[in-house]
Amino acid sequence: MTTHERITILMADDDPDDRLLVQDAFDEIRLSNPLVFVEDGVELMDYLRRRGAYAHLAGTPLPGLILLDLNMPKKDGREVLREIKQDLALRTIPIVILTTSNVEEDILRTYDLGTNSYIVKPVTFDKLVEIVSKVTQYWLEIVRLPPNS
Repeated sequence: MTTHERITILMADDDPDDRLLVQDAFDEIRLSNPLVFVEDGVELMDYLRRRGAYAHLAGTPLPGLILLDLNMPKKDGREVLREIKQDLALRTIPIVILTTSNVEEDILRTYDLGTNSYIVKPVTFDKLVEIVSKVTQYWLEIVRLPPNS
């Protein structure tokens, strides 16, 4: 077991059906990592900065991987991505965009902002399971993450 296998994975997505499908995909691959969901960009930043409803997490490790939807209320994924990558305490957390947008401008813009990967949400559950399996294998088993991720 590597030290990265137990990192928390944080997913920001406003669609309850997408959150449920991702949870089911994680269950399908029997991934034991903690998977935490937030519903918008404001809640995501509260979680990362350990404030508001997440103040009780102060002093606990930050998530080691963020799955980020682009189109969310309050603060969208593009704004959150920019904010995270400009914050010295957060910028090393890998961010995988997981969105329905296949717009070239979104892809280019998020890579310019510092995303680590861009994945268009698949239309079938089997494909989602395959993607979740490959993404988690890559980020949890293959790459070496910076300390405190």
